[in-house]
Amino acid sequence: MAEKLISLNRKASHEYFLEERFEAGLVLVGTEIKSIRQGKVQFKDAYISIINNEAFIKEMHIATYAQGNRYNHEETRERKLLLNKSEIRKLKQKVQLKGYTIVPVKLYLKNGKAKLEIALAKGKDLYDKRQSDKERDAKREIEKAMKQRY
Repeated sequence: MAEKLISLNRKASHEYFLEERFEAGLVLVGTEIKSIRQGKVQFKDAYISIINNEAFIKEMHIATYAQGNRYNHEETRERKLLLNKSEIRKLKQKVQLKGYTIVPVKLYLKNGKAKLEIALAKGKDLYDKRQSDKERDAKREIEKAMKQRY
């Protein structure tokens, strides 16, 4: 199981409490996988919605493939996620609760296939974000002190 990380959504862990994670496959067209392998992916405005018991990722930007021809893909098209029915049902039930959303966390290649890790997330308040920042800074200071000691 060789995994190669393509893109990581750092903003997700800052903006949300990530609770449950799922691995989803992606339905892609020919030139999209080539762009993904080159690492030309952005999660900036990406979000996941469930329509007719199917999961879709919207606004994920995959750059056009440079060597592609006139049949190159649309950059921010809606892409279907491959999940089990039970996983989709579980996600749909949680999203209907107040405050939950589904966010993309990371995109990686696993055995040559593009996989998207998504997470069930609950939005953080401003004071939660500050607390997370304080904890991260404290961790950095501790690591810095330990590094200087040895």
